[in-house]
Amino acid sequence: MSPRPKVGLELSAILDAAGEIADQQGMSEVSLANLAKKLGIRSPSLYNHFNGLPGLRKKLAIHGINQLYEKMEEASFGISGMEAVLAMSRAYVNFARKHPGVYEATLLAPNPEDEEVQNAGAKIVDLSILILQTCHLEGEHALHTVRGLRSILHGFSALEQKGGFKMKLNLDDSLVITIQAFLTGMKQPLGLD
Repeated sequence: MSPRPKVGLELSAILDAAGEIADQQGMSEVSLANLAKKLGIRSPSLYNHFNGLPGLRKKLAIHGINQLYEKMEEASFGISGMEAVLAMSRAYVNFARKHPGVYEATLLAPNPEDEEVQNAGAKIVDLSILILQTCHLEGEHALHTVRGLRSILHGFSALEQKGGFKMKLNLDDSLVITIQAFLTGMKQPLGLD
């Protein structure tokens, strides 16, 4: 049985506050005690919304995945082809830049096999496939492309966050060139058996 939420304390406000802690101080500082302090409540009140720290981290992961999806969908709305892929990719990287802690939370869900976490992530996959279809990538090939694109975007974001790009080159230009090269390559016949 799910705990009953306290009147006046909305889950979205709690998750926004947890996201602020994660973004400003890192995921290691997202605790029930720190969150309660930020909200000006007692820690036990948080149990009305989720079951302990694992429950908080799961809800924050889903909240972050949903926010990332919204940014990607908004950026690619009304456009197609390479333009849409680039817009969606920029939105992904910009989300990781603006919300490094929440982005980290999306990767640290306590159980990535959890149905709620899977459903949230599936929306991003579905959006990506829809956009890739406008580039004439379909079926299993589109799924391989989604995997590759996610790997590029996550790797790019992680390297940037860790200060891995020291050359005096525009990072956004590097992102565009990388995505264009990857997508051009994925559109070529691979001859896989």
